[in-house]
This record gives sequence, structure tokens and C-alpha cells, in this order.
Amino acid sequence: MTLLATSGLTKRFGGLAAVNGVDFSAEPGEIIGLIGPNGAGKTTFVDLLTGVQLPTAGRIKFRGRDVTQLASHERSRLGLARTFQIPRPFAGVSIRENVMLGALFGRAGRDVGMAEARALAEQALQRVGLAGQGDRATGTLTVAGRKRLEVARCLAADPTLLFFDEPLGGLNPTEVKEALDLIRALNASGVTIVFIEHIVSAVISVSHRIFVLADGRKLAEGTPQEILANQTVQRAYLGDVKGAVNRSRAARQRRAG
Repeated sequence: MTLLATSGLTKRFGGLAAVNGVDFSAEPGEIIGLIGPNGAGKTTFVDLLTGVQLPTAGRIKFRGRDVTQLASHERSRLGLARTFQIPRPFAGVSIRENVMLGALFGRAGRDVGMAEARALAEQALQRVGLAGQGDRATGTLTVAGRKRLEVARCLAADPTLLFFDEPLGGLNPTEVKEALDLIRALNASGVTIVFIEHIVSAVISVSHRIFVLADGRKLAEGTPQEILANQTVQRAYLGDVKGAVNRSRAARQRRAG
């Protein structure tokens, strides 16, 4: 069964269509890269899929169920989670307690008490590389650490589908590599991932399929190789991305040698 599907998804703000008639699908086990120029409608599209905003028109189905009008927390309880471009930890509580909230208010049907929520939080923190830091305040984390905390909170909610909204912003090259390794590991564990990012070479390196938005519409979709070869995408967005990918690959080989 297709995990997530939209048909004619549209969001208008007055006379502006930020998302315009988009058909999209995600299959179980995929990593889908979502790319497009600034103003393409990527964040609005993800907001619609996750219930942050409701569409003007169109339908969204998740695991065969129409979720078009469901709120974010209702979709979360069905197994759909997201991170945000700017991490949003809960202030005044510890790192562990932030993650426990995901366990306590996540997937419906789980009767989770405080002891189990704590255990689930510790497991999630270990998966994202924050083991042993649960007692710290969220304000002590680096940018990379706050992004990992967001992922841990999502994991504690037991998601089937996880949206990463520009997870590489503000990270140094080592942190970027670690973030991509984490995405691969989560996907290998069974989590389907939609990866929204401006660093196209990073999206290409981890995605099974890429979906391109431009001016609120679907411009193209296909394998990374097909997107790289797509002349329409080249003209609208990618430019010299082939050269950038090749230069990045050559630099990695020089460092390895």
C-alpha cells in the first residue's frame, strides 16, 4: 500500500497559489528528496502534509486513510512526524523530558506510562547520538545537537513517516556527514523519510527518488540520475549541479587519499 498520497493538493493565500494541484506519493521504505528554488512552496507543502495548515483544495491520504482535515497531533498519532527548519525544543525542561513528550503523546494505541516514556526517550537519544545527555538543559546544545533532539522527539513517537525539513542548515561538513548517516540509518531501520534540503548534492547522495517543486507545482520527479539529466530541472533550478556533485566527490576522494 502507498504510504502517503496527495491528489490535486492546493493552498491559496488570497490570489496566490503557494501549492497548486500537486500529486505526490511516498512508498514504504523510501527516502524521497524534496527540492526546488526558494519560493517553490516546499515548506507550505510539508505544512499541508503534516497538518500545520489545511489545504484549499485536494486530498491527502496516509496509510489509506483520508487525513486532509486532521490536525497535526492527530496525524502524529497515526505515525506521521516532522522536524522543523528552526528547532523548537520545549524550554524549561531537560533534553530527556523533551523526548519523553514524544513518547507520551505519540502513536495512538500505545498506553505509555512515565517509566516507559523515559526508557523510550533514552533509546531515541541513543539512536541520534545524544546518549548520556538527557539531564542537560536544551539551551546547552549546539545547533547540530538541537536538530538531533528534534529527531529524537519524533522517534519517541514511533513514526512510520518522518519529514526532515532542511536538517543540514547551519551545520559544518562533519556535522552534515553525520546527519546524512543518521538519515540512512533511520531509513534502514524501517522509517520512510521525506528529505527537504537546499544542498542538492546531499539530497542526491541519500535519496531513492527526488520530487521537484517550482512555483508551487510539480516540476519533475524521478531517480537522482534522472533528475540530474532533466533539462527542465537544470534550467529552472539545478544549474551546474552536476559539476558541483563531481567536485564534491573529487574532494572527498582527495581527503580519503
